[in-house]
Amino acid sequence: MHVTLKVWRQNSARDKGYFETYDMDDISEDMSFLELFDVLNERLLVDGKEPIAFDSDCREGICGMCSMMINGQAHGPELGTATCQLHMRKFSDGDVITVEPWRATSFPIIKDLTVDRSAFDRIVESGGYIDSPTGAAGDANLTLIPKAVADSSMDAAQCIGCGACVAACPNGAASLFTAAKLMHLNLLPQGQPERYDRAINMVETMDSYFGSCTNHGECQEACPKEISIDFIALMNRDYVKAQLKNRATASQK
Repeated sequence: MHVTLKVWRQNSARDKGYFETYDMDDISEDMSFLELFDVLNERLLVDGKEPIAFDSDCREGICGMCSMMINGQAHGPELGTATCQLHMRKFSDGDVITVEPWRATSFPIIKDLTVDRSAFDRIVESGGYIDSPTGAAGDANLTLIPKAVADSSMDAAQCIGCGACVAACPNGAASLFTAAKLMHLNLLPQGQPERYDRAINMVETMDSYFGSCTNHGECQEACPKEISIDFIALMNRDYVKAQLKNRATASQK
């Protein structure tokens, strides 16, 4: 098959970007979208040109590195799929495909299609862990957890931190990412000792980097792991409870 790629090129966050067009012939429909870029970069190198910078790692939909906006959609036209799992059979012969980096102020462009997502790291560093000194790990079945709770925690823990939710959100909000990283811990018994401190720290760190959530729901649609916006409601509940708890503690002093 033949496709035309319009790819965003930009040397750094300080430089002005532009679209560059590439005609790609003899493309297999079984090729993944990242393999298409591998072929393109090989051709550019043979021609003595600068290859296109893009993120990739596992290429199995696990690492969250493959951040590309494809024809205006985060990760492309197939729902519940990361860019590395998107195959060329989802496109038609002769298609013009526009590829851009994540468009979000909090994700500055490093080069071409590569962006700096370290703001996500700051959110996780602020509370996305369990740090209570509880001693050695107990037996696996010592702490009973209802199946519904365990299932919900695992659903949230599927988040791969790709940033599609931020790129798709009109406000550049990171509520779905933060809610997933927060609630997969807050739902479990092991996460209870730090539950409310975790909620305040992670939400307020998020607010310092990203826009506000106004429930557009685009984040849920763009998420390659199909994480529900219900977790945002749970996060907001815990944040409000944490504020009330802190006020009650302060009034007793």
